[in-house]
Amino acid sequence: MTELAPCPQCKSTYTYEMDDLLVCPECGHEWNPAAVEVAEDVFVVKDANGNILQNGDTVVTIKNLPVRGSAQSIKAGTKVRNIRLVDSDHNIDCRIDGFGAMALKSEFVKKA
Repeated sequence: MTELAPCPQCKSTYTYEMDDLLVCPECGHEWNPAAVEVAEDVFVVKDANGNILQNGDTVVTIKNLPVRGSAQSIKAGTKVRNIRLVDSDHNIDCRIDGFGAMALKSEFVKKA
């Protein structure tokens, strides 16, 4: 007996075959296992508006961000150039003029 792939949406293991498709009884999702995209493990970072960010993009902060250990904060509207994306809680590494190297969360920036 072959083991079927879990549901790509809800990760349920109770999938079953129906013709050429696999079906999830828990969420009702149907998919073709031969057409499953290989790009599921691709790291995607989106800004506050849902735009996909890439390495080297320029972003603008959308709110004042306090900097730990500093009396100053990063003001809303600060432009940050040449960002680097990392797989972490703070998923943007960058250098901000006047502050130096920083790690930002993508939910507090928008693509410029």
